[in-house]
Amino acid sequence: MSVRLDPRITHGMRNVRRDLHAHPELSGAEFRTTALVADRLAAAGLAPKVLPGGTGLVCDLAPAGAAAGERAVTVLRADLDALPLPDVKDVPYRSTVPDTCHACGHDLHTAVLLGAGLVLAEELAAGALLRPVRLVFQPAEEAMWGARAAIEAGALDGVGRAVALHADPRLDVGRVGLRAGAITGAADFVLVRLTGPGGHTARPHLTADLVHALGVVATQTPALLARRFDPRAGLRLVWGRVAAGSAANAIPAAGELAGTVRCLDTATWDAAPDLLTGIVTALAEQHGVTAEVEVTRGVPPCVNDADVVADLESVLAAELGADAVLATEQSLGGEDFAWFTRAVPGALVRLGTRGPGAPATDLHTSTFDVDEGALEVGIRTLVAVATAPPGSGATA
Repeated sequence: MSVRLDPRITHGMRNVRRDLHAHPELSGAEFRTTALVADRLAAAGLAPKVLPGGTGLVCDLAPAGAAAGERAVTVLRADLDALPLPDVKDVPYRSTVPDTCHACGHDLHTAVLLGAGLVLAEELAAGALLRPVRLVFQPAEEAMWGARAAIEAGALDGVGRAVALHADPRLDVGRVGLRAGAITGAADFVLVRLTGPGGHTARPHLTADLVHALGVVATQTPALLARRFDPRAGLRLVWGRVAAGSAANAIPAAGELAGTVRCLDTATWDAAPDLLTGIVTALAEQHGVTAEVEVTRGVPPCVNDADVVADLESVLAAELGADAVLATEQSLGGEDFAWFTRAVPGALVRLGTRGPGAPATDLHTSTFDVDEGALEVGIRTLVAVATAPPGSGATA
């Protein structure tokens, strides 16, 4: 049976989404956003609980007499934080916070989950909600620690599966994308420091040419690292910053490279840091300099459970139409919902946000925006996932 969605909820969530877009908050500072969501849920008769850090919250909807089990709860998750980017769009809801904007759709994610929570609250009050549901509004997805903080606070206690939506500007509004297996990549940060004695550019033979060594490490390490793994793992090391020296006629004594390592395979993610360190160290030694490699773990690949994906395909085809559910591509972008799917069966669903005839603006850009028709589709998607009766394709 199709989700019955009161147009007043969709309209209200459009206003919420615009309010959040105009008042974005960075990772770990989502106090206003958390309070707004908590107030709306409390007004609907629910009992949201703010996470220990003061940002983010969970809210349980537990129907009386529902079948209880060790892992009976379905988690629906959204993220709250914005990015440190300026908002250059000419829209009424343009960010009012300098150099901060919702350039990844987290305002949409939050409004969609809040709207779904309000619909489910009505179902709960009417005695129509069959299984327990937990809403998780997590902080600091962009900083890659929010999911773990929510999990440490008990967000996955008693949970059987977890589902999240993510805005996809490549998909038209009305469509959702699903994929079993890795849907997003692992993402780690890498910092390489090279040190040597330094010297004069007129006498490079009397010292170690650190800039040349830096260039060798920068150009050879990505290929050497990739060749140590199965190409299907999709491993990529890409540098974003190179720094060394301050004078044209002086060989510097120190230099740095910074970048990211991304891949689609969990075993590769586990092994990559040690291999990377070994390759860089060996290249540096060949050129008479010393290497220090610092790998900061970000997130593992987000791996969608095949059974959960199969269930969602059935449920969402019934709710949105068979032609609305598409196979989606993998992305090497990092997503900390991966910590949820690493702990319990789950799936990240791509939510189409491109309006008719609109160009596809990429995520993490200062011009990113969504077609607000995605709000209704997203709310219906999450409510359908939470309320599908047994035998319809939903995981018990």
